[in-house]
Amino acid sequence: MNDFTFIHAADLHLGSPLTGLALKDPDIARRFASAGRRAFEDLVSQAIEIGAAFLIVAGDVYDGDWSDNTIGLFFARQVARLDRAGIPVILVRGNHDAESVITKAITLPDSVRTFPTTRADTHRLEHLRVALHGRSFPNRAVEENYALSYPAPLPGWFNIGVLHTSCTGHAAHATYAPCSVADLTGRGYAYWALGHVHDYAELAQDPFVVFPGNLQGRSIRECGPKGAVAVEVADGRVKALRRLIVDHARFHHLAVDLSEAEHERDALAAVETALRGLAAEAAGRLVAVRVRLHGRTPAHDRLAADRENLTAEIQAAAHRVHEDIWLERLKIETGRPETRPHAGPPGGTMAIDPATLLASLDQDPEFRARARAALAEIAAKMPGGLGHEESALADELDALCAEAEAVILGRLHGRAC
Repeated sequence: MNDFTFIHAADLHLGSPLTGLALKDPDIARRFASAGRRAFEDLVSQAIEIGAAFLIVAGDVYDGDWSDNTIGLFFARQVARLDRAGIPVILVRGNHDAESVITKAITLPDSVRTFPTTRADTHRLEHLRVALHGRSFPNRAVEENYALSYPAPLPGWFNIGVLHTSCTGHAAHATYAPCSVADLTGRGYAYWALGHVHDYAELAQDPFVVFPGNLQGRSIRECGPKGAVAVEVADGRVKALRRLIVDHARFHHLAVDLSEAEHERDALAAVETALRGLAAEAAGRLVAVRVRLHGRTPAHDRLAADRENLTAEIQAAAHRVHEDIWLERLKIETGRPETRPHAGPPGGTMAIDPATLLASLDQDPEFRARARAALAEIAAKMPGGLGHEESALADELDALCAEAEAVILGRLHGRAC
């Protein structure tokens, strides 16, 4: 049996609308969309450079039906490069590019093979004695355990299962073509090329059961390096896996502790210092960062009193650090320093404390019920399912109340100064 290297990719999501980013900053959304295409271009270039025997894409080449032929032509152009280099491409359709979803088509080279939707099938690469087994999604919602109906392995061949699946389950992804790791490892294949989960994961190593993750992060839920996997095969066994990092843009979470910040300027200095750690990672990439401010600080009320200006100042600090670090969102989760209640003057009445009044309102059951209902209504009206993209607004009620309280107190403090 020949020694060779193949590439396993999944979840290209070409044509993703990036709804959340588009609403916040259309230009940055366009750049992230371009980064996704550039990532696939780089993957094709690396496949050609290393002389890959073949490329597997385990579902979701496209994010959904095309608005025009641009995305289809882009993919056709890239697989034509592989075809000219003698590198076949093997695909399964996933939930985003299921047969019922994609209504348009562009003719692809004969070296591109897509598994059928009606049954699991086998594609043979005779010169390598490689047998690839797979089945595509006919529609978005596949509840059947496809793995159980995959063909028996071909004796003496290197057998690969290609499957778009949630497998053991993943909190951030819907359950499609569910199966267990035991269902896969017991099939007798040498390698399972999975798709659907956007994080890199090795679910087993004998045989290897692998999610390569997606090529390019698409939201703040998809942080860190993204790419595909180069699989080295020798003597009929997987010898090594090597991640191929091809992303051109990244999302990051950045938590900044402001416990030592006495004033707004101290807080901004702490944020800028924290942002400097991202500059080296940027390395030519576009970076979108969500900044979370936390800790008890005397600057709490002033920070929340003018969120718009604070956001602008943090974006300016990010640009001082690196021209392509962009603020995706600012979360203010700071608090006031703990203080003891002050007694009123002897024989007099207790002074009214606005903070105490607001805190008691936050805990009023009727207020909380009405606030949750209003937030749920807002989330339901947000376009493109954006209200479900992150944690539900109603689940952030305490944080929203704390922020509103800080805004009020910050402005009261400003008037008193």
